[in-house]
Amino acid sequence: MKTIIPLTALLLLSAAATVLSAQTMTYASFMQNVKEKNIQYLAEKYNTDIAKATAEAAKVFPDPDLVLSAADNQERSLQMGYNLDAGLEYTLELGGKRKARIRLAQSEAELTAALVQDYFRNLQADAASAWFTALFQKELVEIKQSSYTQMSALARADSLRFTLGAIMEIDALQSKLEAGSLLNDLIQSEADLQNTVIQLHLLQGSEQLQSADSLAGKLTFTKRTFLLPDLMETALNNRADLQAALKSTEVSRRNLQLSKANRAIDLGLSAGISYNAEVRNEIAPAPMFRSIGAGISVPLKFSNANKSEIRAGKLAVAQSEVACQAAERQIRAEVLQAFNQYTAACRQAEQFDTARLTDAETVFRAKRYSYERGETSLLEVLAARRTCNDIRESHSQALLNCLTALVELERASGVWDIE
Repeated sequence: MKTIIPLTALLLLSAAATVLSAQTMTYASFMQNVKEKNIQYLAEKYNTDIAKATAEAAKVFPDPDLVLSAADNQERSLQMGYNLDAGLEYTLELGGKRKARIRLAQSEAELTAALVQDYFRNLQADAASAWFTALFQKELVEIKQSSYTQMSALARADSLRFTLGAIMEIDALQSKLEAGSLLNDLIQSEADLQNTVIQLHLLQGSEQLQSADSLAGKLTFTKRTFLLPDLMETALNNRADLQAALKSTEVSRRNLQLSKANRAIDLGLSAGISYNAEVRNEIAPAPMFRSIGAGISVPLKFSNANKSEIRAGKLAVAQSEVACQAAERQIRAEVLQAFNQYTAACRQAEQFDTARLTDAETVFRAKRYSYERGETSLLEVLAARRTCNDIRESHSQALLNCLTALVELERASGVWDIE
């Protein structure tokens, strides 16, 4: 028993630690789950496998046809015998049709892969933004919880001081109303945080929803320096949507090549053997014999006079080239806009420092102390409280803006480097 009890306690502690760690959601684990378990992304990845299978299917050669026939030449009545025929027919494709189909299917598979990669690029950025928003909501809850706790304590103290006749009833009532207002704000902030956490679980494909306490970490930001020309070059080399636009142009060209190849004639090849039974008719008897035959058929491509399909293919190529140019210009604009927003967000964040936050809290405590001593009014205390809250919330908002701007800059550049 002396051995079993410590072992049992150790197992319970280990199990509790495992459950606790399982309930903790870090940024790294969240992003890894998004990559591996996001349901919509998993569904998108099937498109890549489907496109690869379609590309393999395009390599198949046309199947030959087996032709069997039999004829009875009134054997019973006229004794003219009967005959059996067996043969193979095959369509020989000319003009490089199979090669054109294979190239088209391969280009479509590459286009699909680029689209899936672009989907993951946006998913990754959306997930990171959602994570930072959740941390921001968590800090708002902490700020409002602290404000409500302090204001609730002040309201209880004012109620006691009013009973003792130290303050007027209007001040006690004002403190109570202010605490109630802060409580409503706190309740709404907690609901917003929980809804954001639900969105995080949806992004990472989790079936079990955890509480907001499972979020690990705080809003922190370290400024990074970027050069706009380097970002432009990186985006043009790595953006999956631009690669998809280029592949779309290639697909249009492959479609045009296939349309031209389809205008070439296909030869019909045939070979067979025929068995003819003995003809025992007295008027025209004939012996049993076998015959071997081969043939070729050449279609008359009168339809080639209509060149609408070729014209449509050329227009599709021109359209895709213009769309590719538009995508390149759009990427340049997105990088420039994201860079400007990131620069502005960093400059705004630099306006805040820990000294301002400490000073605001110090002013509030001093005003509250003076109010409790009857040296200042309640309105000054409430104004100091609001100022302190505004500075803390503005600081958190500035950090969120910097992180969100960094995410958008990484999204625009096409290279993910936010750990």
